[in-house]
Amino acid sequence: MTPACKTLAMSKASLDRPGPWTEAEYLALDRASDRIELIDGRLQVSPGPTWEHQEISFRLHTAIQEAASATKLRVAEGVNVRLATDRLVIPDLVVADLDRRRVGLVTDAAEVILVAESTSPSNADTDRTRKMRLYEVARIPWYLLVEPDMTDYESIRLRLFQLQGSEYTPHAIAEHGEILTANVPFPLAIATTDLIRP
Repeated sequence: MTPACKTLAMSKASLDRPGPWTEAEYLALDRASDRIELIDGRLQVSPGPTWEHQEISFRLHTAIQEAASATKLRVAEGVNVRLATDRLVIPDLVVADLDRRRVGLVTDAAEVILVAESTSPSNADTDRTRKMRLYEVARIPWYLLVEPDMTDYESIRLRLFQLQGSEYTPHAIAEHGEILTANVPFPLAIATTDLIRP
């Protein structure tokens, strides 16, 4: 983090000012209650996640934590990922190759092995198209799309994509009641039924 990031004082009121925004200004924001991302100098504000969304994210984290850790990878929910200059996003889940002693506000895309996004009523199209494309451009090798049935949250579909050339291609799919299995990027076995609260 640069000294400017540590000393730049900003408040939520400053969100009203026109852009473009720099990474230093973005990192200095008080973002405690909003999910704010920086896309090409513009702030993207999303409502806080629902209980259902957070439960799915937590259960997904739990489902992959042991396998990722066994290969010396770290797993976190809701951390800042720098995709490019002035392009920082907050994926629902990140698996990265980081030294365990490393600290900081931002993880670079080059350190990220897999990102996961769980769709919700406010972001489903974004996660399936725009964010997916941003992750492709940033060369993140794996993208896991978690798609719950948002009418009752009683079923879920998982789609794991692998970066091939400049685009993601489907690697594994699990419909509700099935188990998503893959040997790469690390051994995965995620039961869709484990991600939904009984």
